[in-house]
Amino acid sequence: MASIIQLADVAKVYDGAAQPALDGVGLDIEAGRITAVMGPSGCGKSTLLNLVGALDRPTRGEVHVDGVRVDRLSEAAAARFRRAKVGFIFQFFHLLEDLTVLDNIAIAAELAGTSRTLGRSRARELLTQLGLADRADRYPATLSGGERQRVAIARAVVNGPSVLLADEPTGALDTHNGESVLALLEDLNRRGQTILLVTHDEHLAAQRAHRIVRLIDGRIALDTARQAA
Repeated sequence: MASIIQLADVAKVYDGAAQPALDGVGLDIEAGRITAVMGPSGCGKSTLLNLVGALDRPTRGEVHVDGVRVDRLSEAAAARFRRAKVGFIFQFFHLLEDLTVLDNIAIAAELAGTSRTLGRSRARELLTQLGLADRADRYPATLSGGERQRVAIARAVVNGPSVLLADEPTGALDTHNGESVLALLEDLNRRGQTILLVTHDEHLAAQRAHRIVRLIDGRIALDTARQAA
C-alpha cells in the first residue's frame, strides 16, 4: 500500500529547549490505515502531529503529505493545505460555543471554499450519519462530551480530508463515550480514511490500530505492526 505521509530526518528544536522535541525521525505511513503514535509526555507525539498538519515547521528534514511537501509551504499555502487535505480532532473538542452544532461543521466547509448552501447540506448529512440530526440547532454547551466529540469529528471530515489527525480524541471522555468515538473512527477507516492517532491508551492502540509507533525523547524507539480488532 502506498505511503501518504513521509517524514525524512525530521528534527524540531524549540527555542530555549534543552533537547529536541523530535530528533532525526524518519517515518512512512501507509494510506488507509490507523497508525497510533505513543510514548510518555514530552516525547514529541503532538509535535509530530503538528508537523504533519502544517501547523508547525521542522528545524530540519522534510515532511510530505499526500504528495505535498508541507514544510516548504508559505503560511497562506499551509492554511489552504490544511483546509483541503487535513482533518483535526482534539482532546477538548475546540468547538465554537457561540455557533450551533450545524454551523460548527458547515463553517469548516465554507472556509475551504464550499458554498454556504452546500456546506450546510454536507453538515446535515454528517449529523444524520452520526445520529445527531436532532442536535443540529443546539449549541455545544448543551451536548454531552461524546456528542461534542462526534460533532468535532464531523467538522474534521466535512471536506473529505486525505488524512485525519487525532490528538487524544478519547482523553476527555468516559469509557462508554470513548468506545463510541473509537467505533466511529474505525468506521471512517473502513471507508478508506487514513488516521494518525496520538494516544496514551495502550488498550486503544492494541485493539484499534494497524500499527504502533513509540517515541522516546523525540526518537522512534519501536515501530510495530498490529492487527486491528
